[in-house]
Amino acid sequence: MKNMLPVFLVLASCGAALAADPAHTVVQSGRAFHPAEVSINRGEALTFTNNDEFIHQIFVIGLFDSEEKTPGENLTENFTQSGTFEVHCHIHPKMKLIVHVK
Repeated sequence: MKNMLPVFLVLASCGAALAADPAHTVVQSGRAFHPAEVSINRGEALTFTNNDEFIHQIFVIGLFDSEEKTPGENLTENFTQSGTFEVHCHIHPKMKLIVHVK
């Protein structure tokens, strides 16, 4: 059992690093998506973090339409199709994110 601790610590730190991947995080702030354009591989997910003072929602026509998320909430959406997609917020229609899925 003594030898299991280093293995556990390595696995735990790897999991934390994967969960906190800033390349796959989009922040909603100032009624805008940050960054405004991202590229990911098919099958990867984006995590949307609401850092604004009001609720947000996200949708891509034909792919997904989320529930409203309050400040501080996260939402993760998987992109299973290749192509270029526009992500919007029903509540703030001028918000737009371009997602390139390879």
